[in-house]
Amino acid sequence: MIESEPPRRQALGFLLLYALAAAGGAIAYVPFLTLLLPARMAELAGANDVQWLGYMTFFGALAASVAGIFFGWLSDRTGGRRLWVALGLVMTVALLLAMPLADNMPALLGLIIAWQFSLNMILGPLAAWAGDVVPDEQKGLLGGLLALSPALGAWSGAIVTLPGITGFEERLGVVAAMIAAAILPALLFGRPRSFPELMRPDPSGERRVTMPAARMWLARLLVQIAEAALFAYLYFWFRSIDPAMGDNEKAGIFSVALTVAVPVALFAGRWADRNDRPFAPLVVTAIVSAIGLIGMALAADPTSAKLAYLVFGIATTAFLSLHAGQTLRILPRAEHRGRDLGIFNLANTMPSLIMPWLTLSLVPGFGFSALFLLLAALTTAAVLLLATMPRRA
Repeated sequence: MIESEPPRRQALGFLLLYALAAAGGAIAYVPFLTLLLPARMAELAGANDVQWLGYMTFFGALAASVAGIFFGWLSDRTGGRRLWVALGLVMTVALLLAMPLADNMPALLGLIIAWQFSLNMILGPLAAWAGDVVPDEQKGLLGGLLALSPALGAWSGAIVTLPGITGFEERLGVVAAMIAAAILPALLFGRPRSFPELMRPDPSGERRVTMPAARMWLARLLVQIAEAALFAYLYFWFRSIDPAMGDNEKAGIFSVALTVAVPVALFAGRWADRNDRPFAPLVVTAIVSAIGLIGMALAADPTSAKLAYLVFGIATTAFLSLHAGQTLRILPRAEHRGRDLGIFNLANTMPSLIMPWLTLSLVPGFGFSALFLLLAALTTAAVLLLATMPRRA
């Protein structure tokens, strides 16, 4: 009797639970860093809020960079991902609820650094878990599903700024509850199919950095600089365009962009899987992202500014989600997957070290338009890097 081969596809149920857990990470930081923290800093720092936001972003990114590599490495050494995700969940929620205790900027900065460590205790091992159990044939679908993360993160921002939810402490409590509700189902009920070939160590033992990996890393870095700038300063840019715009409207626009990106990323990811063209959707979405940035630089009124941001937000979210899925294709070494993803994740955290100084050097003298034109040029460079990638990296 001939035994049938094990299925080459991961169960859709697990992929959905995993996508929800990944969204829990976004729920942890999107509403907090884009809405609640800037508003809190406006109370504590006054006119120095933009400068303090730069410091918060810089030192928070340093902590995230170190923690991503360290906890990815720990999850490799211990042979398990769930334990670290669970510990990170407990610490992240606890530190989030402790934020109201900081009544001055240095204390708030200390809590932010500790919170970034705990958050990356979740994110690093969670990313490596996908590499352990999702075959290449579903990397595009995985990337599409990961677009749910920023979308649900944005909707959580819209929820915590509803008129009925007031006060810093109450909003943080709602965020903490949503984080737990998103991550716990995967930890408790996620039972992925095993793919032994994904867990085999590299027989060559080589530690070279391949050209596709270097191109993918640099392309993400360039696009992520633009995303990080808008992520951190969207609140202030909208305030400069339309001072009357409320927090809930800002969160709503952010949510619309990220929600529309979900079907876009899912369609593009499934197309990439079916046609064996993993990198083509990345090129297209990066081009549209650059167009959106140019539109933002030229926007002369609130309506055109919002439309240009929607173009940028949809394209950039789809790009980053699809890129995350395909990154697992080019970093296949199972024995160091968590560590290597932590190193690759520097493309996500380094922009937060670069972006504050770009913003502080350009915006005060030349306005946000100059910043957006520079970001469009960087995104165009990412297009050139990806357009020359081989079909099979």
